[in-house]
Amino acid sequence: MDKPKRLFDCIALQLHKHPKEDMLAAKINGSWRKYSSSEVGDIVDRFAAGLLELGVSGNDMTDEGSDKIAIISNNRPEWLFTDMAVQQTGAILVPIYPTTNPNELQFILNDAAVKYIFVSSQDLFDKVKSISAYVPTLKHIYCFDTIEGVDHWTMVLNMASADAIKKVQDLKASIPDSHLATIIYTSGTTGTPKGVMLTHKNIVSCGLYGIESFPFPDNPAYKVLSFLPLNHIFEKCTSYIYMFNCIGVYFAESLETIADNLRELKPDGFDTVPRLLEKVFEKIMSKGNELTGIKRKLFFWAVELGEKYDNNISGGPWYNMQLAIANKLIFSKWREALGNNIKFIITGGAACQEKLLRIFNAARIPVYEGYGPTENSPVISVNRQGKGLTKFGTVGPVINGIEVKLAEDGEILVKGSTVMKGYYKRPDLTAETVIDGWLHTGDIGTWVENRKHPAFRFLKITDRKKELFKTSGGKYVAPQPIENLLKSSPYVEQVMVVGSERKFVGALIVPSFLMLKSWMQQQGITFTTNEEVVKHPKVLELYKNAVEEINPNFNHVEQIKKFELLPREWSIETGEMTPKMSLKRKIVLEKYRDAIERIYA
Repeated sequence: MDKPKRLFDCIALQLHKHPKEDMLAAKINGSWRKYSSSEVGDIVDRFAAGLLELGVSGNDMTDEGSDKIAIISNNRPEWLFTDMAVQQTGAILVPIYPTTNPNELQFILNDAAVKYIFVSSQDLFDKVKSISAYVPTLKHIYCFDTIEGVDHWTMVLNMASADAIKKVQDLKASIPDSHLATIIYTSGTTGTPKGVMLTHKNIVSCGLYGIESFPFPDNPAYKVLSFLPLNHIFEKCTSYIYMFNCIGVYFAESLETIADNLRELKPDGFDTVPRLLEKVFEKIMSKGNELTGIKRKLFFWAVELGEKYDNNISGGPWYNMQLAIANKLIFSKWREALGNNIKFIITGGAACQEKLLRIFNAARIPVYEGYGPTENSPVISVNRQGKGLTKFGTVGPVINGIEVKLAEDGEILVKGSTVMKGYYKRPDLTAETVIDGWLHTGDIGTWVENRKHPAFRFLKITDRKKELFKTSGGKYVAPQPIENLLKSSPYVEQVMVVGSERKFVGALIVPSFLMLKSWMQQQGITFTTNEEVVKHPKVLELYKNAVEEINPNFNHVEQIKKFELLPREWSIETGEMTPKMSLKRKIVLEKYRDAIERIYA
């Protein structure tokens, strides 16, 4: 079979190359329910045929003419069944985050004129139902879970007639790779959601370039654990990469069960975001703090060794011998907690702390950081498997098949088949973002030379163009490098640098309460509530020292002069984080206006 041209071609590819017993799998009633390549093909064909019977159509294969089908669900096989079935009809999938608030949900459903929606659970059904009267195009809601009084998604499968199935075979063969596969609404950190239009060619070419660049092994026995939201293009694109590569995709039961699923499944790899890696590391460090005597000393000795690790420069025989001992005594337990079989972890969506990359890789848990926006389907660059092709603190070499250059102000520009078709119904925004074929990412970057492989320069992200701010003295400040360095403190969970049009730079800091309370116990300090903790003089002194430790790394104007400790973690649920765990700076500025005013009082 030739290379895939449409996303749903992954089924035919697997059937031709490596028919699998576990193309997709999910935990049901305590055991893994596996779907073979042929079973997935059968379900998707019948599902598509049922959609045709419902009147779903790609019509003339235009963006406006094709029907829009929405999905709002946790990760599960039904998510990808829906995605591929909708594709095969020529309709367009509109994926929506389960955490989307009702107002934003109503806007998206109306903007896309959604015809049908598939939800996973009772609470999501209730959320859609509550605003359905205000979405005139919405005909029906189907649910993946079995709920009394709610139509189950299999009703659509059961509508499939022999004629409709035959029509699906003819229709999917005629769908061009230029046709829209999806419209992904990105709320970003501010403003009204924008619908990013991605064609089959956009995502498929990004996936194939990724396979060629990384590369992934041609091993059908491999399996990955999926838990990042499929609504986000990062997890969606990598899921198709895995299916193109005949790697089994297993869905975690929930975010709370990831640790159990990893130990049980023993996957070869998974995708993550830095925030989740940080939480894993915090738990590991918390366990280390509970140790006493020689065990405690060994633990922190191993972590200190890991912080010095450099994959490109040998630490010498003495360091290497110590690291081998640390791996045997300490890091082996970390690997066991992840299933003891990890060959790759790919992290993206935000900047990963360099310290974490050093420690995890020293512990023989290979973490590769990559980068790319939704508008590029999404991958622009990724650190790669292979000697000299990974550099900590960078997002790796640019993937094969695309062009990347830096504008005069350092903005990263990308050109190629991966660049979006545009923003849905927003030609004005499209014209501002894609100029002469070059996607303007809004990210500021720089090149880092690769001495071993000069042709593979490393891309380093230094900041977001829109996040740069001026102090009242007229000096520009890039907050991200300051935040990243401060987050390297074990006592800092989250941080946001402030100071736009102010006389100096300040910071809002959310402590790592797990680590902080452990430190307080060691100091003999009693505590009750988080509100009391963040006001304690000795705690304030601890954070003052943490700030003063990183300040010399920056120019005087960039140094943090004052800060406020906050008693609660920022989250998706409380509104300060996007679903892909990026900080909503505008929301934080508004929500914590009083705390910011105290900094500048």
